[in-house]
This record gives sequence, C-alpha cells and structure tokens, in this order.
Amino acid sequence: MTNAAQRAVAVTNKEFINERFGKYKLDELDAGRVARHLVLVRPSEQAVEHLMASARETIPGLAAVSDVLRVLRHNPACMFAVARKSKFNPQAPAGEGFIAFLPLNALGRQLLVLDALPTAHPDVKFIARPNERPAAIYMWGMHAPGPLAAGISLFFQEMDAPLYAGVDMYARLITDAGRRFGKVLGWHEDVTIDGEPTKLWGFKRSQETPIYDSYSPNAAPGEIGVTLARTFEDLFRITSIRSAVYIGEQRCPYDEEFDGNDLAATHLLADVGQEPAGCLRIRYFADFAKIERLAIRAEFRKTRAAFQLVRAAFRLCRKKGYTRIYGHSQKHLVNFWSRFGFRVMEGGQNFVFSDFDYVEIVADVERDPEAVTIGAGVDPYKIIRPEGRWDVPGILEISSSRPVTRPSVSL
Repeated sequence: MTNAAQRAVAVTNKEFINERFGKYKLDELDAGRVARHLVLVRPSEQAVEHLMASARETIPGLAAVSDVLRVLRHNPACMFAVARKSKFNPQAPAGEGFIAFLPLNALGRQLLVLDALPTAHPDVKFIARPNERPAAIYMWGMHAPGPLAAGISLFFQEMDAPLYAGVDMYARLITDAGRRFGKVLGWHEDVTIDGEPTKLWGFKRSQETPIYDSYSPNAAPGEIGVTLARTFEDLFRITSIRSAVYIGEQRCPYDEEFDGNDLAATHLLADVGQEPAGCLRIRYFADFAKIERLAIRAEFRKTRAAFQLVRAAFRLCRKKGYTRIYGHSQKHLVNFWSRFGFRVMEGGQNFVFSDFDYVEIVADVERDPEAVTIGAGVDPYKIIRPEGRWDVPGILEISSSRPVTRPSVSL
C-alpha cells in the first residue's frame, strides 16, 4: 500500500517486536483469546478514508485513497478494519486500525517474483476476483498500533478459510519494527520463489512442490529429485540411462528400445544428488495413461529413485485427470509394481517382446480434485503453461502484460 521506498507493514507493539523469532507463529496464534477483545470488520468506503488518514500520520507514502477504493471495489475482501470490542459499535461499525492484502492471481504472483508488481498502484487485473482462489497473498499494509497488533491472529483465521488455506503469504518489510514483527510471527526474509531469489519476506503455507517437479540443481549427495524432461539435454540423459540399462544390460536391440514413441511421450528424469539416475516414460490415450520404460542405473538401484519415479508418474497422471493407469510388467517384477496399486489385468494377456515375457497390469486411481481441465471459470492461460507447472505462469502469460499490437496484421 506504500510507495516503492516505503512499502512496509507498520507495527508499533513492543510486546510483539521484542520477542524471539517465531514465538507467535502465525498459524499457531490463539485467535479465540484475541477475539474476546478485538474484532475484524469490512470497512465502508467512508471508514476507509478515515483509516487511511489516521495511518498517514505514522506511515509515509501510503497509496492514494482512490487506489485503495478501486481495489476494494474489485474485491471487497482485500481490507479488514480492526477495533477493540470495548469501543466497537455494531450499529456504526468503524475501525481503529486496518490490515490490507492483495490476493494475487497467477500473473500477479509471477510479477511479484520479478519485482514488477506495481503495489503502490496495483492493476486489478493482477488481483483475484471475489471467491477466486488466489495464487499468492501479498500483505499490502497494516496499521494496528498498540494492542490492535494482536488482530493479526484474527486476520490469519480469515486466511485459513478454504478460499485462502495453503496459499503462501509475502510482504516487503522495510522498517526495523516491521522486520522484528515479521520474525516474531515466523516470517523468513529473502525467500526463494519458484527457484528465483527475491527480496521479499515470506510465510510458507502451501504444500510441498509436486513430486514430479522436485528436482533441485543444488541437491545434496543422495537427495532424489524428479523432473519432466524439458530440454534436449534432459533427453540426452534419458537416452544414456536407457542405453546403459536396456541395450547394455538387457541386450535389447537399438531399434526395439528406441521404438518411435519417444517424441509422443512425457519423460520423467530422476537425479540422485547431481547425477542422472533413472527415467520413466508416460504415454496418454483416451481413457488411460501408460507407464513404461522405467530404467535405473545399476549403481542407484539401492536408492528410492525407482519408487520416486513411479509415484511421480502416478501424481502427474492424476493431475492430468486420468483415473486408470496401464502398464506391461515383466513377470518377475509384478510384485514390485503391486506396491503402487497395480494388479494383473483381468482378462489380460501374456506376451513376449525383446526376449522377455510380459503381463498386462492396471491400477485405478482417484482423479486429482484440481486436475487440469477447461470450462467456465477456468483460466485459459493454464493450458499453455509448461507441462507439469500448471500453477506457475509461463512466458506466454507474462507476455499478456504487453499492449496488443498485432504485428503480423500490419504487414
């Protein structure tokens, strides 16, 4: 809510800021106790003007009231007024302080990561609509002097509603008081988002990175990460692994191993530490996905790389909306595949290829409740994001911030 030089969450309560890091961690605050003394309300436009005027006495550089009202007219949920119950009149609700936030959509989140989000004058196209689940929560401003600072626990209770639960929170804490307050509440500075370093403070609430996108370039020795093959270099790694395992160990002819399906498939690559260790291929059909070509280098077969690859494949298939996963198992490996829910398919056939005997196996899984889909209310940009990173805006989406010029039309 403040300008670029003064974008800070203002706090003055010494009882909070002098405490040790994380003592009053946000997700552990006792909102019930605080609710006996404080209340949160949605302020009227007239109340917003009063709250902003009061805050300007201690916080320089606040956004213009017109900018705040424009955001609230787009999404009224973006601001709460805080009041002491002893001074609160339900017939004429007004606040003594406020907590404001921006529920950012996917593009707004990406611009925040790039330090390109105009938080002093936010464009509402970067802000989630009412009842739209945000991709990130940005703490826009807070003016809660004295005992009102405890109202942050009531705010967090609001953020724990299904619409906001699990959404990561970010802020720019510039003042010393703001930084001390953030540390007390368990925030971390200079957080990394999607692998990009930032100057933001963050409070992580989301679940861990999907297992199929868990690779880290700085992985410690023995740490297993999985990623989708995205570059030709990734495909070279996969080719090397499969050549070593299938052609080198199992003596599979080259033309049988590289069967013409590799460019019509998704490939998962597992690394152990910094070393490519295993791979797996997935192909998609109308009502099932097929897992195949699981290969683990000999020196990594005592790790959990194979298990991580198969679990990642299941998770990815569910995210794409599949409920049935099919495979061909060498007969002596049926027990291995059964650990993931595979069973020998009823009425399936026994057959042979590349000098090994196989059996058909199938597993039924639950569709991911947030599977990628299309339809009313679904963001069309999601479909054009990089495979496996549907919750992170891609380069084409970022390009939408440029004006429409239709360069080819003018030729």
